[in-house]
Amino acid sequence: MTRLSTPHQAGQILSARRKTLGLSQAAASASLGISQNRLSELEAHPDRLTLERLMSLASLLGLELVIQEKTPATNESEW
Repeated sequence: MTRLSTPHQAGQILSARRKTLGLSQAAASASLGISQNRLSELEAHPDRLTLERLMSLASLLGLELVIQEKTPATNESEW
């Protein structure tokens, strides 16, 4: 499971997954009903993704979104 801390990470993950699946931006965008330019923009600036579009893109790429309680940080050290 990958934890996100910035929107930029989401764009990197989505783009990498699309490439791993061998999907071009043109093919992925056609499946989503958007232009290739729009998909390129969303991968580069994922902070502009709506929740609906994010869920559609995740589904297309065989990913799921999970929201859960944040795991508390531990302050344990080796010492």
